[in-house]
Amino acid sequence: MKIAFIGGGNMGRAMLSAVLDRNLSTPGDIAVSDVSAARLKQLEREFGIRTAGSNPDALSGGDVVILAVKPQNLADVMAEIGGLLETGQLVLSIIAGKKLDTLRHGLGHDAVVRAMPNTPAQIGRGVTVWTATSQVSGKQQTQAAAVLGAMGSEIYVVDEGYLDMATAVSGSGPAYLFLFMEALTSAAVDIGLPLDIARELVLETVIGSAEFARKSGGELVGLRKMVTSSGGTTAAALDVLEQGRFAGLLKNAVAAAYDKARELGG
Repeated sequence: MKIAFIGGGNMGRAMLSAVLDRNLSTPGDIAVSDVSAARLKQLEREFGIRTAGSNPDALSGGDVVILAVKPQNLADVMAEIGGLLETGQLVLSIIAGKKLDTLRHGLGHDAVVRAMPNTPAQIGRGVTVWTATSQVSGKQQTQAAAVLGAMGSEIYVVDEGYLDMATAVSGSGPAYLFLFMEALTSAAVDIGLPLDIARELVLETVIGSAEFARKSGGELVGLRKMVTSSGGTTAAALDVLEQGRFAGLLKNAVAAAYDKARELGG
């Protein structure tokens, strides 16, 4: 698969590394353009890929064109490459909030996939929700699923509205979990644990709990109750969280992220 990357930042680099690790492409079949010359040199040294002097130069011969730029830079990119895409090329955008119609009209191109990956994609443990225009062929959908699946798991949806919802849950979700882990680590230190031990306990607890939830197949509420003995330590802690409206605060946070995602998408 020949791939052109417009943007080589953190997520672009994560996708580049993933497609090479999964042998979906070869360094000779990948071109990358970016506003940072230093970043391009680093990618060239690290992966042996071809770097392009401009966004239009990167497009040549690419089966898949991946847009991995910041939302505020999309208009400039579309002005540069709009009308230059060939009929058989697939555009795959991971730009937060930018809708299919915006991409189609700005690029003058109909075969577009919009995807919402998250940060763990950088280590191959991400989850990506994606959708596509009706002009994306079956072969191109397979290509998109392969590229996105190389970064972890991928979920195709027909309704584009689900992407703004995914942005609020899985896209922003790692930050919610990092904040929780940060607070739990701080609480552990406050009761007397050394920082290094507290951090390790928190990390392993979060990782183990997630894996246990996945492998057990049980409902989350059931798993929570399994850990919670009446009158015990867990029950005492959960009572405090409930008094502080922990669940309600989280619902409000997700709703705020969802509203912002819709606002950014116009």
